Amino acid sequence: MTGSSQVPPPRQVGVGPWTGPGPDDPRLDPELLAAGDRRNVVDAYRYWRHDAIVADLDTRRHELHVGVENWEHDFNVGSVVRTANAFNVAAFHVVGRRRWNRRGAMVTDRYQHELHHPTVADLLDWAAGQPGDDGSGMPVLGVDNVPGSVPLETYPLPRRCLLLFGQEGPGLSEEARAGAAAVLDIAQFGSTRSMNAGAAAAIAMHAWVRAHVFGQGPGPSGRPT
Repeated sequence: MTGSSQVPPPRQVGVGPWTGPGPDDPRLDPELLAAGDRRNVVDAYRYWRHDAIVADLDTRRHELHVGVENWEHDFNVGSVVRTANAFNVAAFHVVGRRRWNRRGAMVTDRYQHELHHPTVADLLDWAAGQPGDDGSGMPVLGVDNVPGSVPLETYPLPRRCLLLFGQEGPGLSEEARAGAAAVLDIAQFGSTRSMNAGAAAAIAMHAWVRAHVFGQGPGPSGRPT
């Protein structure tokens, strides 16, 4: 059998230069209009300036916060941040080392509000000063498969809360487990003891979205216009 195999060209993401009369919209970036927009953003944000995108996201961010312990420069932080951006959380928090591997975030961290806390105690102090559903402080909920944890699937997630995830391998620190209002686990049915930290974060954030965006709360957030 003879013949040659051809590798298809890589699929281009985004759009090329703007064609036609120039749009009269202050949110649009003249450089992107001229050169094209290949960024990792939804189509509704094509050609928008970065600060205009952030400002629009800020008008409809959810009340969920997400935190990650980063004691050993965990590469999963970027994956968690990317998912946090997909669900448009209020902010993501890094506990421990300020520096983290941003490659996995796929530049989505530029559209999120990032807060750093040197220690778990600093994070807990911050959360205690934030309004919760009952006005008594924002609860920090750990997510880890450890003795004494309760099922995420049946736990009544507050509207205003912070989901805290540990690093790959050791999971949440002892201090984080002790300071959390509750530690939640995700139901598993296979042979492994735990799942990837990035995957666990995505499942937990989606559980919050189901409860408060598609559940008893208001309807899904609108798309940019």
